[in-house]
Amino acid sequence: MPATSVPAPASTPGSGSAPTEADLLDFALRTAADAALVASLPLDDEGRTWIRLDGPGGSEAWLIGWPPGTGTGWHDHGGSHGAFATAAGALREDSLAARLPTEGWKTLELAEGIDRSRQLGPGSGRAFGPHHVHEVRNESGAEHAISVHAYYPPLPLIRRYGRTGAVLRIEQVERPEDWQ
Repeated sequence: MPATSVPAPASTPGSGSAPTEADLLDFALRTAADAALVASLPLDDEGRTWIRLDGPGGSEAWLIGWPPGTGTGWHDHGGSHGAFATAAGALREDSLAARLPTEGWKTLELAEGIDRSRQLGPGSGRAFGPHHVHEVRNESGAEHAISVHAYYPPLPLIRRYGRTGAVLRIEQVERPEDWQ
């Protein structure tokens, strides 16, 4: 589905500065509560759908529809910080509570105890820093999930990872032209 840009609820990051993680989370939560905007997202049973939004302070933002059983796989956000909030359904986020090096490796063995997991239902969200590695998925067998995501600076790249047990390996690097 081609991305279109849609105005989102007005944002108010402090005094013209770059949006903080808190600003991005506030934006995601307010936008996820906009029932008319959420209802405007076309849903597809075969794959994720999205609409690009105008995020706060020059951030990149997306309204995303998740069919049952879909997910992102393990990835990072190329050094951007961000936030996301669930508008409908539920999303599960698995993340790593460790700061990974961004360059100079192909495979890492992860330490025990760094895995984190959370379920995010409607009206809940989370912010994250520039070194965040996670996967997000809709585990429902029958219900679409819808969420709002915001990143600052706009995503320069996304690194996709494969994971087998405690071994994480870089599999692909995507640039904006790959998803816009």
